Amino acid sequence: MPMEIRRIAGLKTADDFRDALDRAGVDLDFDEVVESGPDAPLARPITWRGGTVGNRFAILPMEGWDGTSEGKPSDLTHRRWANFGRSGAKLIWGGEAVAVRRDGLDNPDQLIINDANLGAIAELRQTLVTAHLERFGRADDLLIGLQLTHSGRYSRPLDKRRLEPQILYAHPLLDRRLRPDEPAHLLTDLEIAGLVEDFVRAAKQSQDAGFAFVDIKHCHGYLGHEFLSAVDRPGPYGGSLENRTRFLREIVAGIHSEAPGLEIGVRLSLFDMVPFAAGPDGRGQPVPIDGLAYPYAFGSDPKNGLDLDLTEPSAFLTMLEALGIRWLCTSAGTPYYNPHLLRPAAFPPSDGYLPPEDPLVGVARQIHATRSLKALHPGLISIGSGYSYLQEWLPNVAQCAVRLGHVDFIGIGRMVLSYPEFPSDVLEGRPLARKRLCRTFSDCTTGPRNGMISGCFPLDPFYKARPEREAIAAIRRDTSHNS
Repeated sequence: MPMEIRRIAGLKTADDFRDALDRAGVDLDFDEVVESGPDAPLARPITWRGGTVGNRFAILPMEGWDGTSEGKPSDLTHRRWANFGRSGAKLIWGGEAVAVRRDGLDNPDQLIINDANLGAIAELRQTLVTAHLERFGRADDLLIGLQLTHSGRYSRPLDKRRLEPQILYAHPLLDRRLRPDEPAHLLTDLEIAGLVEDFVRAAKQSQDAGFAFVDIKHCHGYLGHEFLSAVDRPGPYGGSLENRTRFLREIVAGIHSEAPGLEIGVRLSLFDMVPFAAGPDGRGQPVPIDGLAYPYAFGSDPKNGLDLDLTEPSAFLTMLEALGIRWLCTSAGTPYYNPHLLRPAAFPPSDGYLPPEDPLVGVARQIHATRSLKALHPGLISIGSGYSYLQEWLPNVAQCAVRLGHVDFIGIGRMVLSYPEFPSDVLEGRPLARKRLCRTFSDCTTGPRNGMISGCFPLDPFYKARPEREAIAAIRRDTSHNS
């Protein structure tokens, strides 16, 4: 029978929201009243060894695939970062994914950090700071980092529609989704050592550009994340967890040597699952693995690749603590083969599938995993993800999670594209602008999946006026008709 998913916009009371959670079989704590003012849980500052962060909202990294052909920020990039600054959030986690070199781009228009682009990326950071100062009058409690990445298996450095994958091991399912006509490039140990040098160089340049920390990206199926599942790779970078984390440990050692004083964080997919694909009814379902074990889903049971097992993620966090890393931003899965894990949504992107579960289940799964690992590693400063689907009820769930110590910061992603002032409206006690709340239409993903820029085309007047809006609407209509 068709799955009944209650629209969040229709949940007007706490009892309505509680009923929706019960119908979905979800146990999710929330506060019925959201506080405002300086003593509110979401407004309280947090002190770290480098200073103070002014509140508990963080902006998650979101690239718009709108840089120049040289990898510099465009006017569109500056507009997005200015909105980040005006949001009121005091932690900017990574800004957006910035490639450490050209062959690691996931889109030819992604930003690249190198000597030629360093000044432009420093100016981008200043755009954010200036916008924040103009709106809030101070920026000494604003913490800004840059996310460094290599796209690995999902690299598209030359053509938006052509993968140029660089992989760590042969994957029995994912390789079929790449370029079946020619094999992907399998990175050698020597090439990995060169990549370590590129990350260290990029971290030093980030420090020179004024960023307080760098995020060494380990999520969403990109290269850092793929290392964690390289159980079949021989040699020093595969097999045991110690070997699978060698890449990160070598980068961290290099940063400590070349960029002393630069803080380091990691955005981590706490768990993954087997790939999903649309079933006969269009809903996502796990790809059959013919009864075989599936050891490639970091954070899940290798017997089936579906049930969570946070043993290795916890060991990974123990390693971060031993390395002196205190900043952890949590996520899950990958947008390429199980997007419902990380971006619970009512409407799929053009290359996706209908939700295989009530999206509230996906929200709770991320929140509970973050809570479980926070309890085991209380010394880490944690930033949670997966909240945007909650819409009107995001502040209620977020406040409760922070108040109870289940997480330190609430990461806002898609929501800030449609409604940049969301954090400040919550913190200052203003009623939410319901017509600007992200309703998870997924157009911000459909755009880049079809060679266009990203943005909130349904709700942001700026993007609604752009020609891409109608092109994306046509793709959505075709996708709906075909399903």
